[in-house]
Amino acid sequence: MTSRARRPGSLVLLSGGMDSATCLALATRERLPVHALTVLYGQRHAREVRSARALARRYRVTRHVVLTLPLGPLLDSALTRRRRRLPHSGTPAGRIPSTYVPARNTILLSVALGYAESHRLGTIYFGANAIDYSGYPDCRPEYLRAYERLARLATRAGVAERWRIQIRAPLLRLSKRGIVELGERLGVPWGLTWSCYAGGRAPCGRCDACRLRARGFRAAGRIDPLGGTRRAGA
Repeated sequence: MTSRARRPGSLVLLSGGMDSATCLALATRERLPVHALTVLYGQRHAREVRSARALARRYRVTRHVVLTLPLGPLLDSALTRRRRRLPHSGTPAGRIPSTYVPARNTILLSVALGYAESHRLGTIYFGANAIDYSGYPDCRPEYLRAYERLARLATRAGVAERWRIQIRAPLLRLSKRGIVELGERLGVPWGLTWSCYAGGRAPCGRCDACRLRARGFRAAGRIDPLGGTRRAGA
């Protein structure tokens, strides 16, 4: 093993939402150094950053980087253009939601990949979920497999130094109920997370993210500290 070999540790793409918080909890269980990266790309729900900072403090990450990439004017999405309406009744099967941000996950993973290689970290935790967000092309297993291959081909780590940066998406095949149940077992502080797309002071309760969150807590029979979801059957 040379001085250029990877070091034990991981990087979590930390948005401040439920999924990334659960990934952070999983990463810290390994008792190895954990870095966190939060990207402000022009999303209307930048309120998530406060949650990301709070989560990074709670889990005592080795380093938390908040990066501003002013991409909003370039990316046509209901999440980056306030003149576009957020969907409130779900998206028909087979259609890509208006909240899809063009190439967002590729951009975020590329920044994370550069950071991980620079800091010799062998794992990137990414909270992609192919069940509840099945309309997003960059949340599919085949996308992640392709990106891992790119990571091997496009980095010095993969080509010259022969160590691999793994893209780990532990929530990929879980429903929102499954994520809530896993987070409960891990002790995720749900009250520090944020899911709402609208970007107000309180969750709107109407956007797709709020509805999916409420559905997950309800199905798991748990109370959401942000929304007061009642236990199933109550």
